Amino acid sequence: MNRQEKAQIIEQLNEKAARANIAVVTDFKGLTVEELTVLRAKCFEAGVDYQVVKNTLARLALKDTDHGELSEHFKENCAVALGYDDPVALAKVLADFDKENKKFTIRFGSLEGKFLDNDGVKELAKMPSKPELLSSVLGTMQAVPRNFVCLFANIERKFLYALTAIKDQKESA
Repeated sequence: MNRQEKAQIIEQLNEKAARANIAVVTDFKGLTVEELTVLRAKCFEAGVDYQVVKNTLARLALKDTDHGELSEHFKENCAVALGYDDPVALAKVLADFDKENKKFTIRFGSLEGKFLDNDGVKELAKMPSKPELLSSVLGTMQAVPRNFVCLFANIERKFLYALTAIKDQKESA
């Protein structure tokens, strides 16, 4: 690669890292091209960028972003996964792939500027995803008005039972 190509890679990775709320560095040593292609496809489905990049270029690209603390940890074969919307989705994709492939390892990551080790990324993967959390919150929000309506319906129902019992009593008398 010439200098211009390297500068372009650094600029592109820097733009992506600046938008990303999570960055995870992985080790892909020993994976075949087919296995890496499967991982990239899974990442693409989850809205994650997965890029193999030279360590020096990655250091320079991440230096001025929220994920700058990762720069000092780059060594050997590395790839960077960047997530934009749902950090849990990225962690789940990588953790699932880590379970399937013994050669693949999650090294470390950064969530909104906070350093995560391997275990931290795997713990993040155990959390519910953004859609699951939103549905849970929505269900909780809907429960209050639903219970309120049910309460008034029960009061009306009991009042109606009382009126029906009085009517039946007067008819039988």
